[in-house]
Amino acid sequence: MRLPAEYPDFGAIWLRHSLFPELPDSLAVGWSGGADSTALLLALRAAGYKVMAWHVDHGWRDGSAAEARQLAEQARCWGIRFCSARLPSVPRSNPEAAARQARYRQFLQWSETFAIDCLCLGHHLDDQAETVCMRMLQGAGVNGCRGMPRERRQGGLRIVRPLLHVRAAELRAALQAAGVSWLEDATNDDVRFRRNAIRHRLFPAMAAAGTDPQALFLRWARQADMVGRRLDREARLLLAATEQEQETVSVRWREWRAASPAVRARALQLMVSRLLGEGMTPGRRHIQLAETWTRKSGLGGLDLSGCRLQRRRKFLHLEARRAGLP
Repeated sequence: MRLPAEYPDFGAIWLRHSLFPELPDSLAVGWSGGADSTALLLALRAAGYKVMAWHVDHGWRDGSAAEARQLAEQARCWGIRFCSARLPSVPRSNPEAAARQARYRQFLQWSETFAIDCLCLGHHLDDQAETVCMRMLQGAGVNGCRGMPRERRQGGLRIVRPLLHVRAAELRAALQAAGVSWLEDATNDDVRFRRNAIRHRLFPAMAAAGTDPQALFLRWARQADMVGRRLDREARLLLAATEQEQETVSVRWREWRAASPAVRARALQLMVSRLLGEGMTPGRRHIQLAETWTRKSGLGGLDLSGCRLQRRRKFLHLEARRAGLP
């Protein structure tokens, strides 16, 4: 990986892509060393932000520790603060999800340590299309098919994806034009992972058949977002008169029953998030159980992971339990 004495001028890519949101002067970038996060890191650095690079080594391949040391040296040459951590091994079942959770726990820890409350990630347009496709194949609902949000909060950390409108090829072209190389992760070619199978098999097959997969799935994401926004509005109207105590969220049973199943599902997601914290959400199975329970007039209580639905006279109550959602 080339180590220039100074970071290259990425002003051109910054000016071409002026959709970056308002960002604080000091922020962090999740830096894997790959093309996407490297382009983002340098674009933010060239734009004058005080950038810190956060690198998480999952230890999935030989040489990852040496790569972390290499990135530390490159960051030093560019005048960018660098921090890295090697995470413990993840379970074999659903390793991608477990690794993602561990990675964000580390990000939150660094956020507190360095008093940085904004983290930028290098996800781009192609990643977004793959995400929408993957979620559709997994049977996700409207909210999931909206794709990755441009911005969200996790605990006290603001997470921003400034490059969702930029194709991967543009980022790589900008790096090549500046003479900057990047790390290639061999696991990105392993089609045993669903996202890689979509990227290397499904999307090329669609393109060969005359369909632009990125355009198709991004169009579906926009349509899902329109429907999702409407559901959000109606769900928030339903919850406007809710009563909330420390471990209970309550809504009037009459209004709950009068809402459509789709609105109830979204409202339940918002209620769980309010009760158990942002990022906590019921799975599809729990939403289906809650809908069946509602159609049966809320007889008895219904245990969900981390909480319990209970009808008492005119109110539906969602009560916290000790165990958290998986």
